[in-house]
Amino acid sequence: MKKLPLFNPIYGIRPAKGMAQEVIAPPYDVLDSGEARELAKGRPLSFLHVSKAEIDLPEGTDVYSEAVYRKAAGNFEKMLAEGVLVRETRPCFYIYRLKMGAHVQTGLVVGACVDDYDANRIRKHEFTRPVKEDDRVNQIKFVKAQTGPGLIAYKQIPEVDAVIKNKVREIPEFSVEGLGGVIHTLWVLDNESDIRTIVDAFEKQTAVYIADGHHRSAAASRIKKYMMESRGAAHTGAEPYNYYLAAAFPVEEMKIWDYNRVVKDLNGMTPAAFLARLGESFGVREVSGRAKPAARREFGLYLAGKWYMLKPSVPTPSRTDDPVAALDVSVLSDLVLDKLLGIADLRKSDRIDFVGGIRGLGELEKRVNSGEMKAAFALYPTSLEELIAVADDNRVMPPKSTWFEPKLADGLVSNPLL
Repeated sequence: MKKLPLFNPIYGIRPAKGMAQEVIAPPYDVLDSGEARELAKGRPLSFLHVSKAEIDLPEGTDVYSEAVYRKAAGNFEKMLAEGVLVRETRPCFYIYRLKMGAHVQTGLVVGACVDDYDANRIRKHEFTRPVKEDDRVNQIKFVKAQTGPGLIAYKQIPEVDAVIKNKVREIPEFSVEGLGGVIHTLWVLDNESDIRTIVDAFEKQTAVYIADGHHRSAAASRIKKYMMESRGAAHTGAEPYNYYLAAAFPVEEMKIWDYNRVVKDLNGMTPAAFLARLGESFGVREVSGRAKPAARREFGLYLAGKWYMLKPSVPTPSRTDDPVAALDVSVLSDLVLDKLLGIADLRKSDRIDFVGGIRGLGELEKRVNSGEMKAAFALYPTSLEELIAVADDNRVMPPKSTWFEPKLADGLVSNPLL
């Protein structure tokens, strides 16, 4: 069977003219059921009725129950039948621009080749959790479409840049406001010459990188196997399920935020004793304002109503020695969370929580001042270069190492299985 290209155009399903503002929804995994129910009030066309379909069932319904997936499928089919959503008549790419304040990033919505994901040409840097992966598999099976894009980073490509730059001079298909005031703008790219340029340009790339959406990607791989088995001899290799829905952006335009830590206790130590123990591995300096790290190997600590800046006074690993151990999140874990606080497994411990940097350091103060947490650690953001180094080394990052903003939206483009 002929090798499939890394990125392929898709028969996308998107909001009909004038419907995008009604349909747009945050990613399914950034809201809990209560938040989704509240956000969807008075918005019968919100894609939350597909991505978080438990909001249309009695409160307390198990979000992983078959009833939820069936409701999602019914809502999706209804939106198609009523013309709220439309399917392209021919395959295309989409140019997708996100604008959050002064930050702008422009990339492509594509079909990413499942075979290339399986072969690690689409490179990973995180483990997946079975329950979350199963959830995506069931959602896709019932809805018969991938409805939330994974986020992919690629190293800038001049030929692709030229196509994007030319296309965005035109009037977009739509430009709508999502959660947090982020502006989402989409252009339909169906020119065959442009499509060929993009396909060929990405075929020359050794690798691209999953930035966010590991569960979506892993689920797509399982769905392809399921579809191949269920279709048997009818499988041709050209069906839409051979690709999964992704939004790809050049590394240079993407923004990773800090992903901070809050801990519930000091492992039996008083604040003074904890500060003394920190002094064994760090220079510790009290600061008058908030201790926001300005560079790698700087850590802010909020403890007992005061901010401190921490800098390691002992040797730490370099990226060339070990790209995972060299991450600031790893250094903090090794020298503080594990060594001093006894928190060895970030995935399983109930003594630690994580706060995305978009919430600011004020959120860390709030969590500690409330008495819920004992201390907070502010980190410098992991870089895309560090992410790529880990992925290229076929390694995985510690949990909660990266927080990407702005977030992609659900409902603007979906990829049908057939």
